[in-house]
Amino acid sequence: MKIGIIGGHGMLGRDLTIIAESRGFEVTLFDHPIYDITRSSDIEHIVEASDVIINCAAYTAVDQAEIDIENAYTVNAYAVRSLGECAAKSDKYILHVSTDFVFGDSSSKPHNESSNTNPLNIYGKSKLKGEILLEGSGAKHAVIRIQWTYGINGNNFIAKLIELASKLDELKVVDDQIGAPTPTVEVSKAILCLVDKRAEGLYHFASRDYASRYEVACEISGILNLKNKLIPCSSDLFPAPARRPENSRFDCSKIDKILDFERRDWKALLKEYLLKYSDVFISS
Repeated sequence: MKIGIIGGHGMLGRDLTIIAESRGFEVTLFDHPIYDITRSSDIEHIVEASDVIINCAAYTAVDQAEIDIENAYTVNAYAVRSLGECAAKSDKYILHVSTDFVFGDSSSKPHNESSNTNPLNIYGKSKLKGEILLEGSGAKHAVIRIQWTYGINGNNFIAKLIELASKLDELKVVDDQIGAPTPTVEVSKAILCLVDKRAEGLYHFASRDYASRYEVACEISGILNLKNKLIPCSSDLFPAPARRPENSRFDCSKIDKILDFERRDWKALLKEYLLKYSDVFISS
């Protein structure tokens, strides 16, 4: 089977490529600068060349999106609609990657796929719009919402924290954003499960259990034996153009019925990741 991965050079796309190829799929990457999901001719080529299309591409500059509104919607919403409409004509299946940023409440209740959305910023609003437009495109598709992802091939909270730890004695870390750090390797496995079964609809996926950003930082510090002083603080201490969701807890019971593996605890996955790449982190 031919899988076309849009945004294949990103953090998720790279891990997804490795795992898909290891399972015998023929994978083609479509990414900048050669391919542009906002160009109809490129979309047509991608769909024609693929049996299954996995869309990992997105406008992810969360703060910049607050002023670059048109481009955020063009990439995250309207291009997704065009992709869906093109795929529908060819009867191709699409797996589209979305985000926890479609939510924005401050409760402690885990969000399931039927929970009310309330995006707090343009990025989240544009991603939610993309979900809605894909649903209306007529394409056979699934949407997987993911959160707090990390991997060796991209920038993320864990990499940023370790980088800051090499420069500062004290680190202030927010304790009012709650979610589950989730490796892109695990996300890739979940995506391929959905693809294998041609599952349709909306799914949430994340590691098991929840933690604040501060608790994640403490776990990293303990695993890597960092000497920095960690100080919990409110998100208000770090004002940004785009508000971040406080409650990113996912209820993943729906996707658990489809997965061919058990979701693992975020702590175990984080420890495994940090120890595997300890040479990289220590040298940095």
